[in-house]
Amino acid sequence: MKIIVFGATGMVGQQIINEVIGHGHTAVAFGRNVFEELSTERKYLELFKGGLFSEGDIKSAMKGCDAVLSAIGGAIDGTDKARSLGMRKIISVMEKKGPKRIIAIGGLGVLNADEETYIYEKPDFPEKFKAVTSEHFQAFEALRSSSLDWTFLCPPDILDGGPTGEYNLSRNYPAEGKMKINAGDLADFMVNELKANEYLKCRVGIAGR
Repeated sequence: MKIIVFGATGMVGQQIINEVIGHGHTAVAFGRNVFEELSTERKYLELFKGGLFSEGDIKSAMKGCDAVLSAIGGAIDGTDKARSLGMRKIISVMEKKGPKRIIAIGGLGVLNADEETYIYEKPDFPEKFKAVTSEHFQAFEALRSSSLDWTFLCPPDILDGGPTGEYNLSRNYPAEGKMKINAGDLADFMVNELKANEYLKCRVGIAGR
């Protein structure tokens, strides 16, 4: 497969690239600084310099791709709209002319606390994470209202580490286990889920063992 990676230069994005290539696929790394941050000599890695808010750039980069993996990051104070607006731009291009499969990363607060409440709506949810969780929630809502085959991965604290393969998963609710997860394990799940398709049109809780 040919898989486009958004947020490719970030901690999780670079782990995703490793996993995509490691599984024998071609990775298309999309971003403003890909040529400065990533190797231009790596086999099965294509670099595309483009802006996340440009549907034209996204359309050009996405040509010939079979799936989308998104690890869009940014500030956590609510001033950065990359997660929400960027996701809407990606979805718009995909729905017009692009692959239908997307797996994206959000945050723990978007998962259910119970049948009627999201975690971020609980009184004890940390105030400092409310703005970025609002961005994640808007991205989730855009996916949920789309015609795409989406999966929204909602991790706890992300550690800068490679894949261990040791993690638990849960559909729409937090997974049991440690409230931290290696970036490499997020990438491991995402690339494997492209083939397994076990979590279509749902959120996924993940936790380290």
